[in-house]
Parts: sequence; structure tokens; C-alpha cells
Amino acid sequence: MGSNAPAQDVFNILLATDIHLGYAEKEAERADDSFNTFEEILRIAVERKVDFILLGGDLFHDHRPSQTCLFRCMSLIRQYCMGDRPVSVEFLSDQSVNFQHCKNPVVNYEDPNLNISIPIFSINGNHDDCSAMEVSAMDVLASTGLVNYFAKWDDFQKVDVSPLLIQKGKTRLAIFGLSYMKDERLSRLFRNGKVQLFRPKEDKESWFNLMVLHQNRADHGVYTYIPEEALDDFLDLVMWGHEHECRISPEWNPSQSFYVTQPGSSVATSLSKGETAEKHVGLLQVHKKEFKLEAIKLQTVEQYVAAHVEKLIEQSRSQLTGHKLQPKEPLIRIRVEYKEEWQIFNSSIFGQQFINRVANFKDIILLRLEYSTEKKKKFDDGLDMGVMEFILRQEDMQSSEGTSVEKVVEKYFENTEEDRQLKVHSVKGLGAAIQKLLDYGDERALDNLVDHQIKKLKGHLFKNVTESLNTVVDEIERFRVERMNKAEEEAKEDREFLDRDAEKRGTGISQMETTDIKNDDFSSDDDDSVYLNSTMTNRTRGGRGARGARGVRGKGAAPKETSDSPGHSRGGASPRRARGRGSRGARASSRAATSLSPFLSKLMPTHLL
Repeated sequence: MGSNAPAQDVFNILLATDIHLGYAEKEAERADDSFNTFEEILRIAVERKVDFILLGGDLFHDHRPSQTCLFRCMSLIRQYCMGDRPVSVEFLSDQSVNFQHCKNPVVNYEDPNLNISIPIFSINGNHDDCSAMEVSAMDVLASTGLVNYFAKWDDFQKVDVSPLLIQKGKTRLAIFGLSYMKDERLSRLFRNGKVQLFRPKEDKESWFNLMVLHQNRADHGVYTYIPEEALDDFLDLVMWGHEHECRISPEWNPSQSFYVTQPGSSVATSLSKGETAEKHVGLLQVHKKEFKLEAIKLQTVEQYVAAHVEKLIEQSRSQLTGHKLQPKEPLIRIRVEYKEEWQIFNSSIFGQQFINRVANFKDIILLRLEYSTEKKKKFDDGLDMGVMEFILRQEDMQSSEGTSVEKVVEKYFENTEEDRQLKVHSVKGLGAAIQKLLDYGDERALDNLVDHQIKKLKGHLFKNVTESLNTVVDEIERFRVERMNKAEEEAKEDREFLDRDAEKRGTGISQMETTDIKNDDFSSDDDDSVYLNSTMTNRTRGGRGARGARGVRGKGAAPKETSDSPGHSRGGASPRRARGRGSRGARASSRAATSLSPFLSKLMPTHLL
């Protein structure tokens, strides 16, 4: 873009995405990180006198953020984006179409009841998304007039994108928004020609066409990302949200003849390699059909070095900017793979030596089990045992009251891969069902619950599906979303069904004494133990009772089985808990994970699409 372009004809737009407000807000060391960086972004917008801010989704880390998170967000926007400074851009398109999902479908700086100095335009991402039946934090911001929220979808059959048409002097800008949609669904819509971008009717070639979307850009497998080649070739620039790696410098796509900029996240939400790049926002200048993008480095971002702790604490200091709000302690993550259980150690105790030196000292070490061929065969049922063992050693799974099976199940589905997520069952309902199974030892209960849920799904499909197979897939997804939104009700309904089913079949219930499985590090005290409430019961008809937990004698000693300790409890006898200190944590976690695997793996073949 030429440097002599008249200022009155040049758009100045601040680009940012994946701010994730509220991330880690319950951790004292990191509670303010996302808000400090958001404030820095808003301050940049004021200092650089931008015409407006364009956000690429995931403003919030959760579509139901805490009241404190929402309050701090609204306070910051009010502080920096409201005032007497006039807005120098003219909104041309039909606002009732662009903001049709909003209570007040009016661009905020034209609302006579508001005094907006810097408008914010935003799509939603996967974190601040919500179903058509629910109100999200983005809807709240739109209702208050603080954010111009556009491109919200509630139609899974087709996507019609009407651009925001904005003019400044002689430069005309068309912004096409594509809020988050499941990649598999959106990919199918692209393949079937069901995604349509409506260009301006007059002087099509005179508009600068900017698209903002929030989808996978990296190839995660067939139909699990959106290739750049799927987008229309009349676009001039694509702003890509969702990907956290900062690749803000425009990248030319020769086959489509447009540029792509990927600002990346403004806060590290995972300690992955892609998060190690320096964080930036972009100042986009547009004059007619030309543009210029300036990368602005963020000064308040937590520095993160993925390497060995002692070696790179010093190296991380090179990323300090000197800004008073930037945390001084780095984020460090080391992935450790182990083959045998005796190699496991307590990562929390390890991290205590780095208190006040590393921000995430509690989870510096990420332990992962390296499966042998035999173990792969043993668990070749779709169950991720690495995730199962990992979550049982997390800090929030440690409490004096113990860890319920329901919590273990919920944590499992939070951490496992996308292709292992439940599509028909609700996670809370499944957790409640498995807890019942472990409590009462009724092997038929889970099968009957599965049949019950399939009948409910069939009833939903018969009632709502009248067209093609694609409609069936979409209705299953809608069914899943509805169940997620009323998880507590679903869990209660599952419990009531199990009780009715047990009563109908005349199943006897004789609950045994609770067995506590204790997890201890080879050198830790009892304060660092993990408790799992298995509450196993006797089988009916005089069957074998629950197998007791094994203990370890002495520090680092091999487990020794006695007639009083593990054995098979018969005739209603309660298992005795072995005592002693040693490397019990790994074995306890392994047994806990193994005890759940038959129940979870039952669901894998029939309930995952």
C-alpha cells in the first residue's frame, strides 16, 4: 500500500483473536493474565487511533464465564471503547440482516443511547459458542451494546454469509464472518455447495474483501479441518482464528490468490509447541484494494519455554519485555514418557522446588505412558489409558474425601481426543451410571441404560428427521447439544432409570464397605495421596465380592500379597486395606483406570460416530 494514501481513505483496524478471558482465573499466579493482555490490546487500539477492532472468536474461555470474568470484560470495554471520539466509518449494509440474532439489531456506534468511540466487531469461537436455545456471554455483550456480534449460526443445513459493508472515504470494505461450526459439518457443507458468500451487488471489484473465520487450519485428518482452497478466490485477505500459533505475517495462497494472516492466541492456554511463539496483534491498514499489516508484539504475555527446567529458566528471561504487568515467572512444560510404573514420580512435589521461579510449578511435568505392544493389545478398545492414568494424578483429583467415579469419567472426556467423545450419552449421566454399576455390581444395568438411551435417540430422530442422511447426522448433533445443556437433568434421569430397572428385575443390592485406594509417591507423605472411592459391592446370588486394594511394604518395595489384604472377598466380607508407605500411587491409578475400562469401552463401538 502506498504511503501517500489520504488518511481519510485508509481503514485502521486492530486484528486480534483467541483472547480466552477467564482462562486460569482460579489460579492465583495466572488469574489476571488474560485480563491484563486484553487491556493491553484495548490500550493499543486507543493509542493507535484505530477505526475499529475485529476479533476472530474465543473472546471468552467459556461460553458461560464467571460473573467476575464477565464483569471485568465489560468494565474494560466500557473504559477503553466508550467516549466522545467520533467514529469515522460509515455502515452501509442491512443491519437487521447482519445482526438478526441480536435483541437490538443495530451497529452500536449508531445507537443514540450509546457513546461508542471504538467499535468492536466479533464472531464467536468454539469456546464462547452456544446452541440456538441458550444465551452466551457474547449475546450478553451484544445486548448491552458493547460488542457488535455477527455471524452467529443456528442453521446446520446451509450457511449464507452476508458481509458487513463499511466505507471510509473512497475505500469500501466487505467483512465476511464465519463463526465456529464443527469442522466435519462445515467441511460437508463446503463439499455440498451449501456455503455461500454474498458479494456486494454494485461495483463488486471495487470492494476489499476480508474474511474472518474460526476453524481448524492445520490438517488434523480428512474432513477435520477447513482447507484454504475451500474458500472463495475473490477474497483479498483471510483472518484465521482458532489456531493459537502466531503466524501473523500475511501468507500468500497462489491457488486462491489471497493472503492469510493467523494472529494466534493472546494467552497460552496449553503448553504446546505452537504456543511458544511470541504473541502479537495486527494493525491492518486498507486503502481501496491494497493493504498493509503491521505486527505489534504484546508486552504482557506470560513467557513460555518448552524445555528442561533449570536449563531454560535463564533463557526465558530474554523474553521479558520490561512491561510492569508482564509476569516475571515463565511457563515451562516437560513431557516425560515412562514404560513401567516404578518409573513414575510425584510431579507436584518435583515442582515445589520451583515455587516463585516458574508460574506453573504444579504441572511442569506431563507424565505419559509409553505403551508396549502387549498393552496396546490389552486396551485396543478405544479407551485412552494414558489419559485415564494422567487425570488420576492431577492436583484437583486429590482430596481427603476421595475422588468419585463420576468425576473421573467427567475428567476423562475433558482430556481425551475429539473422536472419542460421546455423541448420544451425556457425560454426567454416564458417570452416574458407572457409579451405580460399581456400587451395586449389576452388570446388566449399563447394557439396559445403553438400550434406553438408544430408544430415546430413535424417538428424537423419528420425530424430527424427514429428509436425507445428512439430516440424521445433524439431528444427532442437535440431540447431543440439547443433552449437554441439561446435563444435571440427564444425570438425574439416568439414576432414576437405573433404580427402576433394578427394581423391575428384582436385583438385590448389598453394598459393601467403601474401599479406599491410596496413591502415594515413592518418597511422599500421606498428605500427597490420592483417594478413589470405588465403593464396590458384592455380586448377587452368592458371587465373588470386590477385590481389595493392594498395599506396599516399605519405601520402594515390591508389592506383596497376603491372605488378609487383596484376596477375593466372599460371603459379604469387606476387603481390608493394606497399609504402609511406598510406590503405591502408580499402582492405585492403574487399578482405578483398569476397573473403569470395561464400562467405558462398552460404549466405544456403538456410541461414537
